[in-house]
Amino acid sequence: MTYIRTGAWAGITFAVLAATTACGAEAVRKTADAVSHADAIMVALTRASDKASKLGSAEVETTTVIAAAGGKPVSMDGTYSWGDGAALDVEMDTANAQMQSLQDDPTLTMKMVDGAYYYEVDPQPSGPLKGKHWMRIDVSAVMGESGADSIADNADPTAGLRYIGAAKDVKNFGEETVRGKKATHYRGSVGAQQVNASNLTAQEKKAAINSLKASGGKMTFDVWVDGKDLPVRVKQSGGGMTVTMDFLKFGAIKPITAPPAADTGDLTEQVKKQRDQSLGQ
Repeated sequence: MTYIRTGAWAGITFAVLAATTACGAEAVRKTADAVSHADAIMVALTRASDKASKLGSAEVETTTVIAAAGGKPVSMDGTYSWGDGAALDVEMDTANAQMQSLQDDPTLTMKMVDGAYYYEVDPQPSGPLKGKHWMRIDVSAVMGESGADSIADNADPTAGLRYIGAAKDVKNFGEETVRGKKATHYRGSVGAQQVNASNLTAQEKKAAINSLKASGGKMTFDVWVDGKDLPVRVKQSGGGMTVTMDFLKFGAIKPITAPPAADTGDLTEQVKKQRDQSLGQ
């Protein structure tokens, strides 16, 4: 993948130094130090993104907080794969998923694969879930088309490392301990203007814009990178929602597959209709 490379920053350095020559040697030195610092951040994030992207999967713990839903954290633990599109296989609290009417067990399995969500349920006596152990819902019915496109385009959960490269306010908060590991904490905020003016590829810009549409027009990314140049935690905030993903182990997970079609009831149309009604469509 092509991200913001050192050569591009070298060009920026030259332009900035040339423009500030008249300001004196001290101003030039401070400007050079600032650009060099930004260069170092971009190199570190690019290296971490490249390495994590190639590994293609990880064991994760994810927490989502949605302000409109009362701000109660919803946790999911399991595996995430992005080597061949986004796929998720996790355990989550049944009550937090608001699935108590369909699942007696306090925890349930949720999968996201092939553009659909699958929820483990108890077989129902009637309706689409009669005798079924799984409920299927298209991602687009839940997230809308832009949200579904965002998930498809941003299968790699370390995409935030690349998008930070489009920000102008990237900060290095130094070393912190996360999940028992020493990691460097970076933060940057990104909007459409920064993305369009960035050195991201056309495909990366499209993916970033779709993410922005799904999250209120601006996103703030916090990334913690360990001494092995791998992200330990990625936090994305925007549009009243904050998603934090901790990476426990990279690579070597079993393939994530959809449940058997014969044991699955599809509720896509019902959910889409409810969503359209709630949005006044």
